[in-house]
Amino acid sequence: MNKYLEMHPDQVAISEQFFEQVRGPASTLSKKQTTPIQILIVYPGLQFSDYWRRSIASFEGRMKELNISYELSSHFTKAGTEVALQGKLLGQSVNNPPDFLVFTLDATRHKGMIDRIISAGKTRVLLQNITSPIKAFEKKQPLLYVGFDHGVGAQILANRYKREYPDGANYAILYGTQGYVSSLRGGVFHRVMSQHKSSRLLGSYYVDFNREKAYRATMELLAENADLDFIYACSTDIAIGVIDALKETGRLGKVKVNGWGGGSSELAAISRGEMDFTVMRMNDDNGVAMAEAIKLVLAGKEKRVPTVFSGDFKVVDQSTTSEQLLIWKKDAFRYSN
Repeated sequence: MNKYLEMHPDQVAISEQFFEQVRGPASTLSKKQTTPIQILIVYPGLQFSDYWRRSIASFEGRMKELNISYELSSHFTKAGTEVALQGKLLGQSVNNPPDFLVFTLDATRHKGMIDRIISAGKTRVLLQNITSPIKAFEKKQPLLYVGFDHGVGAQILANRYKREYPDGANYAILYGTQGYVSSLRGGVFHRVMSQHKSSRLLGSYYVDFNREKAYRATMELLAENADLDFIYACSTDIAIGVIDALKETGRLGKVKVNGWGGGSSELAAISRGEMDFTVMRMNDDNGVAMAEAIKLVLAGKEKRVPTVFSGDFKVVDQSTTSEQLLIWKKDAFRYSN
């Protein structure tokens, strides 16, 4: 992202203005629509994390406040394991182009199809849960990359673990599926921790953002490593699977585990003392950003849409007061609750 901003310095001011638009109250679309716009959303939403469901809820909430007439077709798939189904749904955008397509690009095999959809010029594409502009799309980027920077979140969590273990720690990493999200959430974390004195990576697994696979991987790690200090989880579903194993083996509270995203299930796990801390996304900003980008297009102001919108994080742990958490929850879930 920093390299992209160096190449496109005009994006800095555009991004700042757009951020204020997202965080502020809705201002309705003044231009009259003759027909509803057609929107297709394809999300890996069949998982324990509520990020994707909240994304649609906040998107629709803001669209209604903006007084935009639309027809939405949304599809949820399994994270990381239904690549073919996602491709089939994308194919519908080629044969019957909607006005807007919202998709997440974690599998590289979809990149070519997304490139063709963008190049055709009939559908404006918003890429969710990705905040790094893709070099291959440099000639014609999507309308918007939107989400919460995985590298920033990983850095925050790594710094927290370094404070928890100033003299170093023995740890493991549970990645999701091989792809963009795991590369940033896990790769950045590993890079930061590898520079921390006396810290040792004892094991790592790819568990496809799957709770059961995370549970089985954790059971193996616990059986083989009596001196394990913490397990770094790359998603909510992975963290819950780790907690399942820690409970079963009586090592809950002895081996630390983080969350990733700060959705309802993670906040509940922290309140029960099962999860140690998490980075909490100001979740609904992602859906609001998509709606505001569409509004600018419809208003003939597409140049005011930044290439990337990346939302804020808060760190929540077991010492976070209920009063503070309530404030953050009201902000993060202002539409989806």
